[in-house]
Amino acid sequence: MTAIKMYRIANYLYRNKIPLLPKIFYRLIYLINNCHIHYQTHIGKGTVIAYGGIGVVIHKKAAIGQNCVIESCVTIGGRSNIEKLPVLGDRVFVGTGAKVLGDVKIGNDVIIGANAVVIKDVPDNCIVAGIPAKIIRENVDITKKCNIAQITLGRY
Repeated sequence: MTAIKMYRIANYLYRNKIPLLPKIFYRLIYLINNCHIHYQTHIGKGTVIAYGGIGVVIHKKAAIGQNCVIESCVTIGGRSNIEKLPVLGDRVFVGTGAKVLGDVKIGNDVIIGANAVVIKDVPDNCIVAGIPAKIIRENVDITKKCNIAQITLGRY
């Protein structure tokens, strides 16, 4: 069973105030898929975590929109002395090894390149890459740059 499926079960149990079981699923996610996805995290419908979630770390107070794709070894979490956490919009593709850290808002239809370190806000319809991440292309039609629709609909 993939990490996102176990997260969905744990999150459902948590929202319906069923004690203990969400914590058991949380530990199973860690043991089986080697990733940290807390049951309190908000992850929108249609979001896919590739390769079962290997190496993915998502802070429990981060928010992820709908129909996003998160590749392996991605970290979405905090930074030292910054209380707020990342918020990803809808249809965001996060490449392998990318880090989204701190009080960052990622717009809709954004591609974050592999191994990018995002520490500043990213507007809609952009591609960002690098360390630290910089906008390398604006006003992008994400459907022409990656197959996010086919991935999130399960047709890959």
